[in-house]
Amino acid sequence: MPSLLRQEVVGSAKTIVIKIGTNVLSREDDRLDTDRVAKLAEQILRIMDGGRRVVVVSSGAVAAGIGLLGLSKRPDDLPHLQAAAATGQAHLIGVYDAAIKKHGRHAAQILLTLNDFKSRARYLNVRNTLNTLFEYGVVPIVNENDTVSVAEIRFGDNDQLAAMVTSLVEPSLLVILSVVDGLFDGDPADPKSKVIHTVPHWDDALLGNVAATKSRRGMGGMRSKLEAVHKATAVGECVVIANGTDPTILDQIVAGEEVGTLFLAQGASVPAWKRWIGFTVTPRGKLSIDDGARRAIADQGRSLLAIGVTKVEGEFSKGEVVSVVSAQGDEIARGLPNFNSDDVLKVAGKRSEEMMQILGGLPYGEIIHRDNLVVTRKAIQRSSQVE
Repeated sequence: MPSLLRQEVVGSAKTIVIKIGTNVLSREDDRLDTDRVAKLAEQILRIMDGGRRVVVVSSGAVAAGIGLLGLSKRPDDLPHLQAAAATGQAHLIGVYDAAIKKHGRHAAQILLTLNDFKSRARYLNVRNTLNTLFEYGVVPIVNENDTVSVAEIRFGDNDQLAAMVTSLVEPSLLVILSVVDGLFDGDPADPKSKVIHTVPHWDDALLGNVAATKSRRGMGGMRSKLEAVHKATAVGECVVIANGTDPTILDQIVAGEEVGTLFLAQGASVPAWKRWIGFTVTPRGKLSIDDGARRAIADQGRSLLAIGVTKVEGEFSKGEVVSVVSAQGDEIARGLPNFNSDDVLKVAGKRSEEMMQILGGLPYGEIIHRDNLVVTRKAIQRSSQVE
């Protein structure tokens, strides 16, 4: 039975970002399940024929490579993992393209690393490429570039990549397809546990209610998916986690059926510039602030002044993203500082007149101006708010 809330959520989404997990795409022998790819492709094309844009963030390259190379297990070392990814990626995109071509369209391969999001220019180039592909009616198939990724430039898993891609193409709905039916109110293995159909408000307690376990093939787990949910809902987008092994799952989601778990957006959509600051770039440093500054930023929408800064960590230049944390150590915001780390350290806790004397002038009155500051969490919530 369609839900009016779900229909409204889907109806407001111009773009649907679909993250497909490795376990959804793989058979037990680690080879790609081409029949499942074909069924997903049919549903994706129906979504596009209905006037919406679609981006697919697909895992499965390493798993496909494992099957093609006849390996007995996932390699433990980086060179062999990258070799499996390189072999499997060619097969993966080929299977997608063949399935999509049957319906008169084409697939495009986009391989990304974290550096493509750290650089503002490269970030915009990715967005421009996606928008141009939309013009041609092409289905972008996005994956991490595992063949060159190392620890410093990895997303961690494709759940995080999907959340970042969602921030590129607003207004959008993020659909995360896994092999579970959604977020449960208890252990999914317990027959008494039930799927939580709607989460109206993000709550950090959700992260504490799931295990950080990972599947044999995949990189992430439910905790990783919830972290991606938080990133997407915080910038004003809704998310659905559902079971991708259901042969009609995308049709059901687009029809507004109450399948999986729907996480509602937290407030209005955040502008693209602030999405990049708050939820894409890894912070270069950290500024601890007192409770007065926390209230000013989180509750009153004000800038961060030097007098509210209590501690400076890391080395950063003017304009590099930093994390702003409360006295309890919880991140509440991210922003672009007007001063480098050395100067912030000199003026931390000082008033404007003192700053002028210490720095020999005062080009900026704020450490981080409100226009360059993004609240990532209003407050740390202690109770679960799900239904």
